[in-house]
Amino acid sequence: MNEETGTLIRDGVPSILNPFDELAVEAAIQLKEKHGGEVTIVTMGPPQAKDALLKALAMGGDKAVHLTDRAFAGADTWATALTLAEYIKTMEFDLVICGKQAIDGDTAQVGPELAELLSVPQICYVRKIDISEDGKQVITHRETDEGYEVVRAKLPVLLTATKGLNEPRLPNIMGIMKAKQKPFEEVNIEKLGTDPDRLGLKGSPTQVRKVFPPEKKKGGIKIDAENPAAAAKQLVEFLTKKGAI
Repeated sequence: MNEETGTLIRDGVPSILNPFDELAVEAAIQLKEKHGGEVTIVTMGPPQAKDALLKALAMGGDKAVHLTDRAFAGADTWATALTLAEYIKTMEFDLVICGKQAIDGDTAQVGPELAELLSVPQICYVRKIDISEDGKQVITHRETDEGYEVVRAKLPVLLTATKGLNEPRLPNIMGIMKAKQKPFEEVNIEKLGTDPDRLGLKGSPTQVRKVFPPEKKKGGIKIDAENPAAAAKQLVEFLTKKGAI
């Protein structure tokens, strides 16, 4: 982390395809294989994010769009969603599928914010996707703390993918070779045509004030007893001395 700006230091760090986004890519490809259509992979990120896009193309995506510009740097979740939305609004789409969250920030906010900006319904934490026979609705199973919900929505709609949705395929040699020949568009701030003050660090309504490592956990105690009853007795005696019971 950059302690002055409170943002992630991405320069010189290898970029991978976020595992939850990988589930989303696989879901899109499976839907294309079953129902037809086209899969466009879109990301906002530094130059090295191109490697993640190429992997998604090698998996079976049809074309990729890389939103990359220094003006996009330092974006919080809202500015990130806004940048993505500004481009996606120029497209025709039935489904937008995102990973439920990134594995660096873990906020799980970009997907829902993107749905709001695109004015489409959102279904989060999806583990199963079906399309209705008339092709106008999506039927999903979404994960909740209590179990699962079956949710149906009219297209277009935004989904966020979670574990259990599928098992992402590994790109084969042919797929990797074809990926470099597929349409690949780079979009900067001028091409996006959006006010730069609304994007990146300038356009981020939330900012990290301080970055620090978590306090190290102190060692606990280990109860060593011959049987569960003796262990329970030791635990009760310890908690009594501490005034916990």
